[in-house]
Amino acid sequence: MSAGRRTLPGWVEIGLLPLANIAMAFLVVGLIVEVIGVDPFHALKLLVLGAVGSSESIGYTLYYATNFIFTGLAVAVAFHAGLFNIGGEGQAYIGGLGCGLAVLALDGILPGLLLIPLAILASAAFGAAWAAIPAWMQAWRGSHIVITTIMFNFVASALMVYLMVNVLIAPGSMTPQSRGFAASAAVPSMQAALQWIGIAVAPSALNLSLLLALLSCVGVWIFLWHTPWGYGLRTMGQNPEAALYAGTNLKRTTMLAMCLSGALAGGVAVNELLGVHHRLVLDFAAGYGFTGIAVALMGRGHPLGIVLAALLFGALQQGGAELNFEIPKITREMVVVIQGLVILFSGALVHLPRPWLQALFARKG
Repeated sequence: MSAGRRTLPGWVEIGLLPLANIAMAFLVVGLIVEVIGVDPFHALKLLVLGAVGSSESIGYTLYYATNFIFTGLAVAVAFHAGLFNIGGEGQAYIGGLGCGLAVLALDGILPGLLLIPLAILASAAFGAAWAAIPAWMQAWRGSHIVITTIMFNFVASALMVYLMVNVLIAPGSMTPQSRGFAASAAVPSMQAALQWIGIAVAPSALNLSLLLALLSCVGVWIFLWHTPWGYGLRTMGQNPEAALYAGTNLKRTTMLAMCLSGALAGGVAVNELLGVHHRLVLDFAAGYGFTGIAVALMGRGHPLGIVLAALLFGALQQGGAELNFEIPKITREMVVVIQGLVILFSGALVHLPRPWLQALFARKG
């Protein structure tokens, strides 16, 4: 069998290959940092300490990772159906609209035990509804899902600006944001939750939305690999003709995949609005939808891999802020370059180390 056709063991495919991609990305980053006159090892130390050096840093790393898990899962579900959903940003944004409207309408009526689940369902429903439009256009009208989801990101942004400036703005406010949510609508912080069991940690933005993200991972794993609907969805992604021959309704499956994807993207709103801002604000999605594409690619579309990739990008986000603070030469733009290189090597150049690993394991075999 030729080297190009040899397959790698599963643990190498899911674990070692992404690590090799990350190592190559950081090698290039180290060369760039050296060129601008900064010791790359010192920069790496600050990056690591900024991401996991204290309980506060770990909290913020996990807070960012929570958003990346939601958007990574959203992209992965669509990927498995053969759909390239790059509208997670807009779906998260509109999910936030649903979440905010539910809370603003009901926070004076319902207790938190009912209000928070309803707000979560509203964010999922609005995210799914926003994804359903390009899904319908692809399934019944033949429009390309990439084009329509790109367009709908901009439409969602414009819609939110209009609503926040003209409709939902708090009376007398000089900034486009809604009134504050009632305390009953707040998702408890992780600091408060851990204090309940006697564990003291520094305050951070991390909240119990992380548990919702992890439960979503379990749900996606069960759905995709242990239900007939998930099997049909994955079959459509691998071979639409075979799926059609087996009785799968491709149009309905396209709608199902995209609606699930949009609902998962709506989880970002739960973390941001109910867990941190406690009001409806502009730009809370903050690029999480686009980074979710890289998270899904690096995680190979598997929930476990997505969690690990989300932790990496969460660490880069938090550690990059520390780098920018400690070393002014490493600006926020440089941090974006670091993230971009990780995306490049995990996406476009994902198979670059494959021949070397194939040769290595061929010798061992």
